[in-house]
Parts: sequence; C-alpha cells; structure tokens
Amino acid sequence: MKDYFKKLYKKDANTFYSELKKTLKKEKKKFIVTANPETFMMASKDKDFNDLLLDNNVTMVPDGIGIVKAAHIVKHDVKERIPGVDISEKLFEYGNELGKTLCVLGSKQEVIDALRKVLTEKYPNLKIGALLNGYSKDKDKDFETIFKTNPDIVLVALGMGNQEKLIYKHLNKFKKGIFVGVGGSLDVLSGTKKRAPKIFIKLNLEWLYRICKEPKRIKRFYDNNIKFILNVKKLMKQ
Repeated sequence: MKDYFKKLYKKDANTFYSELKKTLKKEKKKFIVTANPETFMMASKDKDFNDLLLDNNVTMVPDGIGIVKAAHIVKHDVKERIPGVDISEKLFEYGNELGKTLCVLGSKQEVIDALRKVLTEKYPNLKIGALLNGYSKDKDKDFETIFKTNPDIVLVALGMGNQEKLIYKHLNKFKKGIFVGVGGSLDVLSGTKKRAPKIFIKLNLEWLYRICKEPKRIKRFYDNNIKFILNVKKLMKQ
C-alpha cells in the first residue's frame, strides 16, 4: 500500500484541471483513476488492479478525504481531494469550450437519457460520440464503438475495478483522449441523484451524506474504510 501513496497526485485541484485542459488542447492521452480507500483495499488483493495502479501511464488522484488524511499520516504531502464528479464536470466544460468529443459507458439507460438532456442543454458545443448504458454483455464491443468515434473524453461507470480494468485493456488502441472511471458520478451529473449539500462537501463529509441517504452502504464502508485505517496504522509502525 505504501507504493500507492507515493503514486498519488500531490498538487492542488486547480493545477490538475489546468493539466487536463492542456491534455485536451494538445490531443494527448491520460488515464485517470480516482482513488478512495476502497481502491487501495481492492488493489491490495488483486494483482491485475495493483499493476494497473502502479503503471507509470496511470494518473491516480485522491478522490476521498480518507486518502488525503492517510497520505498525511504516512508523510506524503497530498494537497486536497480531487473528486471524480468535479473532474467530469471540468471535462464537460473544457470539452464544450474546445469543441471536443465525449463518450460515456455505464450506468442505467434512464441515467444515460437524463445525462444526454443535460449535456445537450448545458454544453451545446460538446460533441457526443456515444452514450452507452452499462448493461451490454459485450463491453469490448462497446469500446470498439467508442474507438470509432475518435473521442477526446471517455467516462466509464461500471464500478470500481471493473471500469479501470476495461479502460486499461483498450487504452493502447487510442492515440489521444482523457479516460476516467467515474463510478456513481453519472447519477449526480445527470441529475437523477442529488449531490451532498455544499456544507457536507466543504467539511469533506460527502461520505456521511451518502450513508445517511443509503444506509446499506454501512457494510461497504466498514469493509473498506475501517480496514484501510488499520492498514495505515501498520504503515506508521514500519
């Protein structure tokens, strides 16, 4: 787990967003993993995911406040959270400004339909290459569809681990583009779910808001976050 902390993006969010815009302008390629405690715990048990995270071509940003706090504990100066939902919104904004092409894969069809409406109304200059739900049995074929659109931005929402592995599998085919695994962010971006109130965001308590809204998350929170804390304590003793 020590290597994951070393790999984390250390600068502030605004610097990162500036880098994203430059990547789009120069038509370069970037694969972003938005990391939270679940990411680290999953990778510690999954060699393929571990290798993906540690690949030099992968940029890992601190999505969760738990990651930021833990990084400080183990003496890594990570400036702040860079949430996946904020990254996605910035990419919509820059894509609209620069006339870039967006592709999305994942989530339910009703979320995809709602997202299409939001994109059309709010980002009229953003070109839509493909908006595909996550229920196809052949995700490789879905990625072939995405490839044919020559996209600049690709957001994949298939759950932590699955979405990153799918992107990684197909990444070398693309000559350009920003690729991000966005998890449940599409629900918020499409307006089908509300994001936490600003006070929760400011206090880094979005996780608490989600648990209050969806109590079934408590077990998942324990399995990942509590065990993550125990692992961080072990690192402190090394």
